[in-house]
Formats: sequence, structure tokens, C-alpha cells
Amino acid sequence: MASRREFIKKTSMASAALAIGSSAMGMTAKSYNGIIGSNERLNVAIAGLGRRLNAFKAPIAIKESNVKLLYLCDVMESQRLKGLKAFREHINYNPALENDIRKVLEDKDVDILINATPDHWHAPGSIMAMKAGKHVYVEKPCSHNMYENEQLVKASNYFNKVVQMGNQQRSSGHTIAIINEIHKGVIGKPYKAVAFYNNGRGEVPLQKSAPIPEGLDWDLWQGPAPRRSYTSETWDYNWHWYGWEYGTAEAGNNGTHELDVARWALQVDFPQHVKVEAEKRHFINDGWEMYDDMEATFKFAEDKVIKWDGKSRNSYNTYGTGRGTIIYGTEGSVYVDRNKYMLYDRQGKLVKEFNSASKESGTALGGGGDTSTQHVQNLFETIRGKSKLTAPIDDASKSMAMVHYANIAYRINDGIDIDDKTGVMYNREAMKLWSRTYEPGWDPKL
Repeated sequence: MASRREFIKKTSMASAALAIGSSAMGMTAKSYNGIIGSNERLNVAIAGLGRRLNAFKAPIAIKESNVKLLYLCDVMESQRLKGLKAFREHINYNPALENDIRKVLEDKDVDILINATPDHWHAPGSIMAMKAGKHVYVEKPCSHNMYENEQLVKASNYFNKVVQMGNQQRSSGHTIAIINEIHKGVIGKPYKAVAFYNNGRGEVPLQKSAPIPEGLDWDLWQGPAPRRSYTSETWDYNWHWYGWEYGTAEAGNNGTHELDVARWALQVDFPQHVKVEAEKRHFINDGWEMYDDMEATFKFAEDKVIKWDGKSRNSYNTYGTGRGTIIYGTEGSVYVDRNKYMLYDRQGKLVKEFNSASKESGTALGGGGDTSTQHVQNLFETIRGKSKLTAPIDDASKSMAMVHYANIAYRINDGIDIDDKTGVMYNREAMKLWSRTYEPGWDPKL
């Protein structure tokens, strides 16, 4: 696959000559453009056809992307059919439908895997893709634990593959602009950021033993996780809150985004210490098994601090909106979210406000929008050598680490000291949660 694109670049003049002479061979322009690899076209497969599917329609369908969707893959038959119906409104051909991601990755014509599976599949599935020669767009969170974080970065370097995490605000024009201004000193020295998210999620059912839903490959859905019997309400979204086998709680589900913006603004890597105050406070007797309210504090070198305020089931807008990041500096402050930024001086006077034309979703399920489109297209153009990743996995994984630290601190009910050069935790109880138990044969180790 890599050699095919290198061949395209090295033989551009020969390809042009072929195009000019194609009419003499009875080849139409349309049929020439259908040749695998012509015009640097990239072939894409999507694994996981749930709520994030909308985010990938536009970047695949837009002519300028120059990609072809070869596969729609999901372990639930109804999801595959729904995904096909959704894409047929945007493309004029039928991608193949597949249950098993391993069969998709066997196809040498696939250049890119878009990995939108549940959290416990993100790193293992992405590493499998790289081993098979594919580049990867992996949705957040890019890993289920710190061990997977580490293996994912190693795999990207070892296989020399382009890997982008779905922290799409890194491709947001107005966010890039104001972060650049912060780095140039518009608010003096930035020293603190508050990343926040709130939502009014409701009561979730208790898990109960139930027959496997029709059309669901439950064994494959579990994938890297240890096998157990099916329980109701698990496979479709509520796995986020049903224990630590599959999900990463709200910090992983949404905190990844805002924590990434905060770390980007402060130009920090791993923290030196993290402490949390978190608890389940709503619908005490329902099926939700993790915290639904968390405040986490991350301390970095040079006395820099990031705070995470995540409320899953209380929609009170503490900071005026449902999600965003506030950055404090010695000479002013900035508020930024997916659609705008506001710059204040040290006295709190509004100096500049910029409302972008972005339509990126905020707290709505599934999300998607023009920033997601730009983020996926950034991957395409980086693979072609025409751009540079806005969220390369070696950097994005450091934002992901913050989520894991917060979740681990909650699980051991203690603060954690961290080596800010390596990311390793000094606390022995914390290090017991560095990895997880894998189903035999599914460990993502290289």
C-alpha cells in the first residue's frame, strides 16, 4: 500500500502520459479515474457504526477528499444496514458490509481504518490495523489504559504509520488562532486552565442477564475484554458507565477534548501530581457504576495547573456554557469552546470576541460537524505528504494519559505522584491499574 503511493508520486509524468493516451486505448476519463490509486485516492474502512458515524459522512463524500469507502464494519447487523443507508445518501456506490474487523484488515486495498468502536477496542483495533499496513484515525479515547497508550505510540513509530486521534478541536481554525496568540504572550504567561463539561444524562437501567440481541456478535464485541455472559443494555452506549471492562467514564468520553485544549494552551506534557474528588451522586440505585461527578486537579512543572470539572448528570452551566476551556495568564484570560473564543484583559474587560462559522456539535450525542470534517481531511492530506497532523498520536496520548490518571486516582481513592518525563506513576496501587486483564490472544503488545 505504501509502495503504491510512492509509485504514484515517482511516476506522475508517466501517469499523465497514460491519461493523455487513454482515449487511443478506448479508456474514458471516468474509467481511468476508477483505477486503484489514481489521483492519489485513498481507500477507507470504518469500524464501529454507532453515534459517531455522522462525523465521517462529509469527509468521505466530499470530492476534494479523493477517498473511496470500501467497508462499513460493525458487529451488529442492524448497525451495518443503518450505516449503509446513511452513506447511500452521500455516495453513489455501495461499500462492502462486514462483521469482523480482521477480515477488513486483510484487504490490502484498504489504506486507512477509521476506528470508531467502543473504548476497549480503540488501541487494540488500531494496532491491528497498523500491523496490517493501515494508517489510522482513532476516536477518543485513543486507549483504554496507560499500557495501551504506550503500545499505540510504539506501534505508530515501529510501523511508520500516520495515526490521528479524534480530538477534532485541534483542527478548529479559531482555536488554533487563539492558542497561537496565547503562546505568543497575549495573556502573559499562562499558568492555569479549567476544562469543563456538563450534561443532564438520565437514569440508566440495571444490567440483567438477557439473550444476546439478534444480529449481535457478542464475542467479537467483547474483543480484548475477558468473556462474560451478555447483560441487557450493555452493547449500545451504556457500556460507557457499566464498569471498567469497556469504558473510561466521562473523563474519557468527553474530558479528553477539553483537557487536550488545556494542555495545548499551557504547553505541558505529563503532570507531576493528580488528585480527584469524584462520586456517583445521581440516581443512586440505577445501573451507573462509576462516578458521575468529578473534579480533578493536575499539577505540572513551573507551577502550572489544569483543573477538570466534569458533571455527567447535572446540566447547570457553571461557566456559562456546557463545555469549554478557560485559560488564565498573568496579563489576561481566554475562554474558548468549539464555536468561539473570548479574550479578556487582567481587569476582566472583554478585549476581543470571535464567533466562528463552525457548526461542530457540543454536548449532543454523536457530534460531528465541520471541525470533525477538517480533522479527518487533515489525516488524508498528511498521508499524502501535503500536510502535518494536528493531533499526532505521540502528543494526543499525553492528553489521554491525564484521563487515565484521573480515573486511576478515583479508583484507588488517593492522589498520584507521576514522573513527568516518562508518565510512570510512583504509587504502587496506581501502577496495578497501568494495564488490564485481556482475553487470551488479545493483548495488543507489539
